[in-house]
Amino acid sequence: MPQERKPLGKILEEMKAATGKQIKECLEIQRNTPGKRLGEILIEKGITSQATVTEALAKQFDMPFLELSALEISPEVLAAIPKEVAEEYKIFPVKKDGRAVTIAMSDPLDFFTLDNLRFILNCEVECVLATRDDVIKAIRTHYITEQKDDMMRALEELTSTDIQVRGEQAGDEHGDEDDDAPVIKLVTLIIVEAVKVRASDVHVEPMEKKLRIRYRIDGVCQEVESPPKRLQGSVISRLKIMADIDIAEKRKPQDGRIKINALGKELDLRVSALPATHGESIVMRILDKQASLVGLEDLGFHPSDFKRFKTIIKRPNGIFLVTGPTGSGKTTTLYAAIKDLNKPDVKIITAENPVEYNLAGINQSQVNAKIGMTFQRILRAMLRQAPNIILVGEIRDRETAEIATQAALTGHLVFSTLHTNDAPSAITRLIDMGVKPFLVASSIQAIMGQRLIRMLCPACKAPYEPEDSDLSALGLKRSDVAGVKFQKGVGCPECGNKGFRGRKGVFEMLEMDKTLRDMAFNKAPTNKIMEQARLGGMTTLLEDGVRKVIAGLTTVGEILNIAHREDVNY
Repeated sequence: MPQERKPLGKILEEMKAATGKQIKECLEIQRNTPGKRLGEILIEKGITSQATVTEALAKQFDMPFLELSALEISPEVLAAIPKEVAEEYKIFPVKKDGRAVTIAMSDPLDFFTLDNLRFILNCEVECVLATRDDVIKAIRTHYITEQKDDMMRALEELTSTDIQVRGEQAGDEHGDEDDDAPVIKLVTLIIVEAVKVRASDVHVEPMEKKLRIRYRIDGVCQEVESPPKRLQGSVISRLKIMADIDIAEKRKPQDGRIKINALGKELDLRVSALPATHGESIVMRILDKQASLVGLEDLGFHPSDFKRFKTIIKRPNGIFLVTGPTGSGKTTTLYAAIKDLNKPDVKIITAENPVEYNLAGINQSQVNAKIGMTFQRILRAMLRQAPNIILVGEIRDRETAEIATQAALTGHLVFSTLHTNDAPSAITRLIDMGVKPFLVASSIQAIMGQRLIRMLCPACKAPYEPEDSDLSALGLKRSDVAGVKFQKGVGCPECGNKGFRGRKGVFEMLEMDKTLRDMAFNKAPTNKIMEQARLGGMTTLLEDGVRKVIAGLTTVGEILNIAHREDVNY
C-alpha cells in the first residue's frame, strides 16, 4: 500500500517557513478560492518564497530539488530539448543518459506536460523540481538561437574585400563607402532591427577598440551586436549621407533627418552627429509618422490629476508649462493636449524645433536658425495670425519667455516646456531668466513636472516583497502598505525577457492660486513655493510614483530612479 503524502502545509511548518496559524489562514482562503493552490497563496501573501515552496513540493513528492544557476549544461543536453519546446512548456533539460532526458520543471502535478514531452521527444522523460523563475532564466541564459539573424549575416558578408572605401584609397582614415557596398544593407538593418524591438533611439558610438551600437528601449540603453571597428568610417559616413549632412565636416556638431520606409512604416529619424575622442557619435531619434499620437487617457494620469489637467487646458488664456529633463515625455504630453483641444472653431499655431509629428488641422512652424526663423520671430509673427492657442516648443531665453507671457496676458492660451527638475522650480527659473516677477505671477495658470517610468509587462508580472530599505526610501513604513501586493517583472518573450513593456508618466501638478501668485511676485524661494503647493493639494513626483507602485503598475526601483530621495522630506 503506497505511503500517504504529507500535506504541504505540514512540510512548510517543519521547515519553519510558515507558522501553523498562517497555514490555517491560507487554507481558509484556498477553500474560498477554487483552483488556487496553497503555495501560490503563501507566496502572494509574502509569507514564504517561491524557492521554499518548490523545495517543500520536492520533499512532498520525493523528488530532487535543483538550483539551476549552479549547473553547467553541455550543448548535447541542450540539444535534447528544442528551445521552442522548452519555452512553450516552461521546462529545462539538465541531464541526458542514453534515451532518457531529465528535465527541470516547477509543477510536480503537471502530468499533461510530461505525457506530451514523451510523445514529442520519443524518449523517457524524468523530472526534477526547480522554481519557475529559475527555469525561465535558464532558458533565457543557455539557449542560443542556431539561425543567425539578418544583422549577423550582413556582418559576415562584410569582409575586407567586400568594402571599397574611396577615402581609404585617397589616404583618408575614415572615408565613405562605395554605393554598392554591403555596408548600406548593414546600416538599413540596424535601423530596421531598432524598429522591430520598439527602440526610440539608436546610438552609434565609436569606442577605442570597437564601434558600439545601442538601442534605447523603454528609456534604457541596451547594447546589441556591433560591426567591427574597421567599418566605423563607412557606417558613420553612410548615416551622414542619409541624413544629408556634410560628411567632410568632422569637427563640429551637426543635425539632420533621415526619411526611410521600414517594415511597412514611414519613419522619420532625427540625426545628431557629435565629434568625440574616437570619432563622431551618432544618435538617431525614431519617429513613426503613421503611429497614432498618444491620447490624454494613455499618458498615465491618476484620476484626480487627470480631472485637474482637463480643466486647466480648457481655460481661455494663460501659460501652461510642462517641465522635466530631456526625454521625459514633455512634447508627447503637449501634443496630447492640443490634439484634445483641436476643434474646427479653434485656431492653433505651433513653433517647434523640429516639428516631430504632423497634426491635421493645426498650423505648425519649424525653427530654422540659418534663415533667422527663431522661436522669438515665429512667436511675434503668429500673434498677428489671431490664434486661440499657441504652442512654443521650448522657452530657452528671456525674449521668448517675455513674448509668451505677453501673449498669455492678451487673451491667448500658451503651452510650452521648460527644463527644470520639478514644477515649483519653473517659477524661479523664469525670474532668473529675466522675466519680471509680476508677469510670471499674473500669466502662469499651471506648471506640471513629469518623468517617464517603465510599466511592468502584464504577461509576466508576479508578486514580490520589497526590502524595508526600499520602502524607507519612498517614505513608507511596512505598516503603511499592509495588504498591498507589490509586483515585479519576471521576464517573458512578450517583453524581451526584461520584465517591462512600455512607459507612462509620473506627474506633479502645480496650479497657481492667489497665495502662489503673491509668492512669485515677491520672489519666494523654491522650497517655500513647494511647501505652499503641497498645502494647496499638489502631489509630488515621488507620491504619484508610490501610487503607481501600490497599483501594481511598476516597481519600487523604477520610482527611486526618477524621484529624488529628498522628496521624502517635503
